[in-house]
Amino acid sequence: MPVRRRKKITISILIPFLVFMLFFTIMIWQKYRSSHEIPVTPPLPSSVGKRSVTLFFAADGTRLAREAREIDPCDDDNACLKSVLDELLNGPVGEFGETVPEGTAVDAVRIEGSQATIEFNRTFIDAMLPGSSAEMLAVYSVVNTVAVNFPQIQKVKLNVDGNSGVILRHLDLSDPLSPDYSLEQSPVPEPEKSSNGPTSGRKGTVQ
Repeated sequence: MPVRRRKKITISILIPFLVFMLFFTIMIWQKYRSSHEIPVTPPLPSSVGKRSVTLFFAADGTRLAREAREIDPCDDDNACLKSVLDELLNGPVGEFGETVPEGTAVDAVRIEGSQATIEFNRTFIDAMLPGSSAEMLAVYSVVNTVAVNFPQIQKVKLNVDGNSGVILRHLDLSDPLSPDYSLEQSPVPEPEKSSNGPTSGRKGTVQ
């Protein structure tokens, strides 16, 4: 067999083999990459199964903690947001404590771009426990719950009984709020006092 003909036969066999190996390598790489990527958004609501969500409740009455919950399928983000907030208002099923005052109800929700607006009834402020900590836990349990389950939402506006300029005893709700996940951390203990005064300390922004 002439050398040139043998070369043609070899090349005709080699090219399909290389194409197959390239395709196989790409498939393996895509599978590996997809298995190691961290999802940046929660799975879309399913029409047949439950949707897993994260709710924020009070731990030890001093900080926020996460609790997983499942909700029924919903048709759109507004309906899903309402369902998530209703679950938050139902309270925890585990060892954590409630944050939002009992009797609070969500009258309406609205998602516009990167902002969500939530309309609460009057009970949200009338039955609020006294103290800045109680207000912080109540407000940010709502804000953090919304932001975690809907990553496209960056700001949350809380209205009460149609009033968009609500000011609590310690918190101003007239502007949209960003989530604050530092509230999941245990609070710093109060510094011990000596005869020379406090040994250390840090002032907070909420009085």
